[in-house]
Amino acid sequence: MHTNRLASEQSPYLLQHAHNPVDWFPWGPESLRKSPREDKPIFFPSAYSTCHWCHVMERESFENEAIARCSNRDYVPIKVDREERPTWNRIYMTFS
Repeated sequence: MHTNRLASEQSPYLLQHAHNPVDWFPWGPESLRKSPREDKPIFFPSAYSTCHWCHVMERESFENEAIARCSNRDYVPIKVDREERPTWNRIYMTFS
């Protein structure tokens, strides 16, 4: 079983991803420093714990070992609970 950085978070949404093979970071200084330091883009899904399609995506993508290897190698994966960070979610959803 995998355990990632989300295991110490309080958010129900973040905790439900704490055992994905994707090496998730919570939003914060560590993850934001890692991106430019390693010259990797941020992979930034923003969602919430009762979202049906978020559970589908977890099952079909974030629990998949091959996808996790690619995500961990090529990106800085950051999980954001949109209920905890509504401002970031609004920016993310309206960016064009």
